[in-house]
Amino acid sequence: MSYRQASYDEPFIGELRSGTTYKIPGKVEPDALMDLPSGSLRKDLPLPEVAEYDVVRHFTRLSQMNYSVDLGMYPLGSCTMKFNPKFADRVSTFEGFSEIHPLQPERSVQGSLRVMYELQEYLKELSDMDAITLQPLAGAHGEYTGILIIRKYHEDRGELDKRTEIIIPDSAHGTNPASAAMGGFDVVEIPSGEKGTVDLEALKAALSERTAAFMITNPNTLGIFEDQITEIAKLVHEAGALLYYDGANFNAIMGVTSPGLMGFDIVHFNLHKTFATPHGGGGPGSGPVAVRGNLKDFLPVPTVGKEGDRYFLDYTHPKTIGQVSSYFGSFNMMLRAWSYITYHGSDGLKENTVNAVLNANYLARKLAGKFKIPYKALKKHELVLSTENTGKRALDLAKYLIDHGVHAPTVYFPLIVHEAMMIEPTESVSKADLDQYADILLKSLDEQETELKKMPRNLSVGRIDEVRAARDLKVRWKLE
Repeated sequence: MSYRQASYDEPFIGELRSGTTYKIPGKVEPDALMDLPSGSLRKDLPLPEVAEYDVVRHFTRLSQMNYSVDLGMYPLGSCTMKFNPKFADRVSTFEGFSEIHPLQPERSVQGSLRVMYELQEYLKELSDMDAITLQPLAGAHGEYTGILIIRKYHEDRGELDKRTEIIIPDSAHGTNPASAAMGGFDVVEIPSGEKGTVDLEALKAALSERTAAFMITNPNTLGIFEDQITEIAKLVHEAGALLYYDGANFNAIMGVTSPGLMGFDIVHFNLHKTFATPHGGGGPGSGPVAVRGNLKDFLPVPTVGKEGDRYFLDYTHPKTIGQVSSYFGSFNMMLRAWSYITYHGSDGLKENTVNAVLNANYLARKLAGKFKIPYKALKKHELVLSTENTGKRALDLAKYLIDHGVHAPTVYFPLIVHEAMMIEPTESVSKADLDQYADILLKSLDEQETELKKMPRNLSVGRIDEVRAARDLKVRWKLE
């Protein structure tokens, strides 16, 4: 299939002028301005009047110059970009949900509180955990919330002064060490073993009375299941530490096993990764955190409780870390996740997991003859291959992919694989999608390096000067 992306010399919407400039009628009384700094006062406010047809044309042209999960597979390993089902989007726009205010009395929002309560119960059941908060506004925010719970737990036990370290494997997501450091802990990295899983001897050597927690995802970022996870849980708990589950890869185990069955104490969910909510939703995401019963009292408040037929906001967590976001979390994302879970049911969710694992392994088998796929052959939801044996750079092959109308995978992560391409197809793609993706990637190996360096040529934006982009960041702009 030939591919060429649209390209427009599109101005900022603030530069468009469909009609006259709107003027604020009347004059502002001087007394109304007395508390404002003089530097904040403006003589006029030229708000552009943009007609509906210009707004529609503007954003339609921008969409044509971009790629989206609605156009094709988006196999960003670790990021899990699923197709977002439109029925869930529709539910989120129902007037009974979209027109409410978080300060309304509980009696007037019983339906919304019921959705939140049921989502809490679904996530607890899926993770085999005892209590949960829906407040965090993203997966990384959920991680940070989990770290604060870990701090509070050790503080409550009078051990925070000595529990200063959090252990993290070298295959961890980058947010793990960042969250631990933001929470005031020292990060201790341990290496992976020859199978790509946690090196138990390294873990034993790192564990001590200084250990507050061990953070890990399972399967790990190589797409490999940590088959010694129960032994890991035993070692961590014997050291007096907590075991934290990064829920980024929950998509690979849902309905088959759970963090609770593996021995974890805390888990965060990324609703977009597993439950197909938009990745950020154009604003906040959602990263609920579930815990074992002994950590329930430390959860942020409020959670949602139920008494008879009445739902209420529960503030009775005596050792709470407090609120971690305004109000109750990203309700719009919760609606989508609740819709997704309700629609699929337990059997459907498990089938999604099985299909995600099947798709990843199908793709791995198609690519294994030409690319090096390190460590275990059996993958879960994602695979990591190396282009090192091909003589080509992962970045150049990624440019080839996007030049042919499909989105590139994550590259150069995890760091323990040289020239890494990290591919996660998810369950929401067809066999035809996978075959096309594999064929394009395999054909990229036949391209001359000089030609690869010129790509992409069919996109609205060509090859970026990587060094200049890194050294000369433009983080803001000013409209004239």
